[in-house]
Amino acid sequence: MPMRVVVRAEQEETVPESYLIRLGGWTLERYLAEAPEDALWEFVRGEVIVHSPATAEHQDLVRFLLRLLDGYCEQRQWGRAHQGPAALQILPEVIREPDVFVLPPEELERARSVPLPVRPALIVEVISPSTRTLDLEEKARDYEQAGIPEYWAVDREHRILWVHRWSETGYKIQRAMAGLLESVAVPGFRLRVEWLWRDPLPRVDLCLREIPEPNID
Repeated sequence: MPMRVVVRAEQEETVPESYLIRLGGWTLERYLAEAPEDALWEFVRGEVIVHSPATAEHQDLVRFLLRLLDGYCEQRQWGRAHQGPAALQILPEVIREPDVFVLPPEELERARSVPLPVRPALIVEVISPSTRTLDLEEKARDYEQAGIPEYWAVDREHRILWVHRWSETGYKIQRAMAGLLESVAVPGFRLRVEWLWRDPLPRVDLCLREIPEPNID
């Protein structure tokens, strides 16, 4: 039976703030057998990381990015975007569940098992108060070690998009707050960073119209 975790305050009320719980002494086999499919649990080198339920604002931004990236991929007939929770075995002892990830065409046929043995072209995480260190440090190191070409961490609270791009010496990190950002891993995809800070978020179809067609020589 899948394991359930409920976090309560001393007054026996469910904790309203975002949180992370780390459970040690797990094996990969136990994680695969007991981790619930409807919650965000990650396995990292013998430790399970349990995430609190996402806020509506978090999910709205994740949904916007998913629709934008998947709409672009569909228009260009290149790859496919996915939304978590979806377990990705990026390293032998590391399973992450990114908010959004884009698979290149050559990886699509491999996305059929659990955990997924795939190498995304782009991974996007939306930072919450409880995941700031996890997203900007721990996950960045894992994605770098796994050779993920591009990793974006969206910090809406501070209006910063942290862009990690693969190089021969590891990730090069760029801080974007405004302007047009072009992906190096999803050919031709461009994001106007200000879209991420709007409230309400802009319409996806209008954003897609602003992304220019790729140059064809």
